[in-house]
Amino acid sequence: MLDAIELENTVAVSCRGVVKHYGTSSARAQALRGIDLDVHLGKMTFLVGPSGSGKTTLISVMTGILTPDAGKVEVLGFELSALLPSSLVRFRRERIGVVLQQFHLLPALTAVENVAVPLLAQGCASKAAQARSREILVELGMERQLARVPGQLSVGEQQRVAIARALVHGPSLVVCDEPTAALDAGSGRAAMLLLRRIAVKPGRAVVVVTHDDRILPFADRIAYLSDGRVTHVEKLSRQEVA
Repeated sequence: MLDAIELENTVAVSCRGVVKHYGTSSARAQALRGIDLDVHLGKMTFLVGPSGSGKTTLISVMTGILTPDAGKVEVLGFELSALLPSSLVRFRRERIGVVLQQFHLLPALTAVENVAVPLLAQGCASKAAQARSREILVELGMERQLARVPGQLSVGEQQRVAIARALVHGPSLVVCDEPTAALDAGSGRAAMLLLRRIAVKPGRAVVVVTHDDRILPFADRIAYLSDGRVTHVEKLSRQEVA
């Protein structure tokens, strides 16, 4: 049972010597070159670096979308490579929330219905799933947009729906890929304030991939990547961002 293991420390994700290649033979390219990195519960960890430095590959490995060619990845106390495929699917569905740059909202569903999808996938009754979805959308200031479909929402509002969908099932690891890329400065700041307020809790870790220097003050730790390696990790003194 996945619930049988409890965390013994504050590390949500542990990567040791993680290597990942793409392609074969002469076209083989090394995306990750021995990554060592810890992501801590209760913290917001940013991954920054130039395009091609390995950021997206690293979060794909952390979330079990990709399997590393070498090294060890433990997420929330589980070594991902040791999980059977069916257990990995359930683990990702129950324990991980993802906010993508392209929101991938279902166009025919309302905001409430989009947010309810992860709960329905876990077998939650539709009425209960939608009730929880309404609660979190209201908490995100979306009480007037509950019945609107994505095409009737602004980019910032769609972002809030995507964040709500990633958080509605109470995941312990939330991963955000360029969450402010489609937003102006004000909307981007608002999105990060929401992530800090709702997602950064003692039993939850948040990982953010970004090129947006404007949001770096929201981080607790910043891991700098270059050419598939973590060059250094900066620990920021936590000050409340107004």
